Amino acid sequence: MLSMVTLSPRLLRVIFVLLSFFLGYVTLSQLPDTSNFLSHASPALNVLHGAQVDWSRFAYTQYATDRSYLCNSLMIFEALHRLGSKPDRVLLYSSEFNLSEDDDSKESHMLRFARDNYGVKLKPIQVQLRGGDGAPWAKSYTKLLAFNQTEYDRVLNLDSDATLFQSMDELFLMPSSPIAMPRAYWKDASEDLFTSALILTEPSAVDFNQMMEAIFEANYSTTFDMEILNNLYGPTALTIPHRPYILLSGELRSDNHAAYLGNTQETWSTDAILQEAKYVHFSDWPVPKPWFEGRKDVIEEAQPRCAFDLLTGRQDDCRTQKLWLGLYDNFRLRRKVLNVVYPSLPVKLLTSYD
Repeated sequence: MLSMVTLSPRLLRVIFVLLSFFLGYVTLSQLPDTSNFLSHASPALNVLHGAQVDWSRFAYTQYATDRSYLCNSLMIFEALHRLGSKPDRVLLYSSEFNLSEDDDSKESHMLRFARDNYGVKLKPIQVQLRGGDGAPWAKSYTKLLAFNQTEYDRVLNLDSDATLFQSMDELFLMPSSPIAMPRAYWKDASEDLFTSALILTEPSAVDFNQMMEAIFEANYSTTFDMEILNNLYGPTALTIPHRPYILLSGELRSDNHAAYLGNTQETWSTDAILQEAKYVHFSDWPVPKPWFEGRKDVIEEAQPRCAFDLLTGRQDDCRTQKLWLGLYDNFRLRRKVLNVVYPSLPVKLLTSYD
């Protein structure tokens, strides 16, 4: 066992980086070779091959309104760093966090770690809290501050309650549009809604002011960031293909995958889909987000059922169930690695159920 008393902060940071790279290697070793992805992508994306791109014009953005989401954002930035992503990385963090070098709070440590190890540019912001009695989604308006990052031609905001498996740099080179988002494929097709979990935008003062006005006028009990974006941009937004750019973890629990696959002829393969997916967003109500400890009975009831195995003649093909549980275990394990660096973080918050 490591003694947290005798290890210096510098050594702990080294341990964290090494363990992160190890976990990343283990994860990526199970993914397919994506070297020919761009050759099959749309012509707009093929400029990545051989062209000179000024990546400083682009940025991935994260927002952190509390310690839990700050930790999640750090994990996203770790993935971008490990994957060799080229655009800038910007963290919009609550101005209530103290960045002072002599501040010993966990938030301050994590902010400095992101800056010093992953090249993250730190920008304090006022959290946009509207209604919701302090619930996390009441702060989701904060992500719309990405529209105000006008020093960049384009920014890509990813929700941090997710695992990033592959870089998305090519999205910055899509055809120009004020905003691009994937369709919320899990919703009723007749609703024709975009998801705000992944937003590619061209920041502008005009759009930002329009956004802030929409937030001010919103019904805070029914209208959140996703509704605002669909109301403002639904008819004109550029569509990012949900496959392979966003997969809900709950898709693994579904019996019908036609909406995700985009057709009724293709045979579902959980292994193949997870190898293809670039970004898995955790959404499995009533199972809590992976940084919270879920009740064992709730998880056992919600987890994918074992399928019928033709070879054994029994309901014992549990591969999808194991992969679904593995997504949660992988997330928790990476938070445990972070706990090595910051041992005072609440252990119960970071660990899996027994």
